[in-house]
Amino acid sequence: MIYLDNGATTKPYPEVIEQMLPFLQQSFGNASSSYGLGMQAKKALNASKRKIAGLLGASMQEIIITSGGTEADNLACYGIARAYCHKGRHIITSKIEHKAILRACEVLEKEGFEITYLPVNEKGVVSIQDIEQEIRRDTIFISVQTVNNEIGSIQPIQEIGRLAKKKGIVFHTDAVAGFGKLPLDVSKLGVDLLSASSHKFHGPKGIGFLYVREGIQLHPMIVGGNQEGGYRAGTENIPAVVGMAKAAELTVERLQENQIKLSWLKEYFGRRLKAKIPGCVFLHPVESCVPGTLSVAFPGTEAETLLIQLDLKGICASGGSACTTGDRKPSHVLTAIGARPEEIKGALRFTLSEENTEEELEQVVQVLAESVSTLKMKE
Repeated sequence: MIYLDNGATTKPYPEVIEQMLPFLQQSFGNASSSYGLGMQAKKALNASKRKIAGLLGASMQEIIITSGGTEADNLACYGIARAYCHKGRHIITSKIEHKAILRACEVLEKEGFEITYLPVNEKGVVSIQDIEQEIRRDTIFISVQTVNNEIGSIQPIQEIGRLAKKKGIVFHTDAVAGFGKLPLDVSKLGVDLLSASSHKFHGPKGIGFLYVREGIQLHPMIVGGNQEGGYRAGTENIPAVVGMAKAAELTVERLQENQIKLSWLKEYFGRRLKAKIPGCVFLHPVESCVPGTLSVAFPGTEAETLLIQLDLKGICASGGSACTTGDRKPSHVLTAIGARPEEIKGALRFTLSEENTEEELEQVVQVLAESVSTLKMKE
C-alpha cells in the first residue's frame, strides 16, 4: 500500500500505541474516582494536558479534552457565541473553513446570529484588510483556520490575532490541519482558542483538544459531570489522551526534520507529475502552503474514477477533505479560490508523510499518467 492521504488520518506512531497500552490493561481507572486506580488515571490525564499545554506555550488549565477536531470547533463556535451574545451577535469567518465551523455557523444563524463569510484570494488566503473592514461594534467572534485542510494554504493568524486583540474580539483558530506542520505558540499567535485533533498528527482517533485562554468565557455544549472544569462533561478517555500527548510531543520534536523531508518530497512529486502529465494543474499555493499537501487537477477526468484506479493499485489519496467524501457538491474551497469547474471535477488531494519515499511517488505518477491518458482517450 502507498498511503498519500495523511490529511484524512495518520498512522499512529509505535511509541504512541506503546504509551497507551498500560491504560487499556492495568491502569484502567476512571479519573473521577477517588481511590488509587482512579488517582493514577487522574495523574496521567493532568500530565498529558500539561505536556500538550507546554508545546503550545499554555497552561494545563487552558486545555479542554474533546472527542476530536469537530467537537473542539463546535465548542469554540457555540461556546463563545452563547457566552458573549449579550455583547453582540456578529461573527466573522472565512468561506474555506472546515465544515465543522461552517455548519456550526449555519446553526447560529438560525439562532439570530449574523455571520460574515470572508472571501479568499487565488492562494486561499484571507485579507487582513477585509477582516478589519467587516468588524462592527457588535462583532464578538472571529474564527479563521491556521491551515486549509484541502489545499494547505497558511493564514496570517498572528496578524489576525493582533487585530482581534486591538478590537477586543475573541479569536479562534482551527489548527486541526496545522498542528505538527507549523510551529504553534498561542501567545505569539495571539489566539484565544485553538482546536486540534490527535489522529491528524499520528495519535489515536476520537480524541482532540480545545485550548481556551484563561479569562475567556465559554458556554458548555455537553453537560453532566464536572469533568474538564465543567466545560465538557463525560468520563475522559485516558488511553487516548495519553496517546495524543505522546503523539503531540513526538510530532513537535520532529517538526523541523519532517518539514525538510516533506518539502523535498512535495517538490519531487510535483515536478514528476508535471513532466509525465503536462495538462495537470496545481491548485495549492506555491507559497504560504504547508509542506506535504498537494491539490492537483487533471482536467478532462473525474476524481472518483481516478481514485478507483489508484485504489486498484493499492494507492490511497482523496478527492478533497475526507469529511466531504460522498458530498456531490463541488468543493467549497476550490470554488472559493476560483478554480474552473473542469479542474474541480478532476481534482485530487495528496497529503504526504515522512514515511513516504521517492520510489512510492514515482509509482503513483506512473499509475496516474496511465489512468489520465486512458480516460482522455475514451473521451
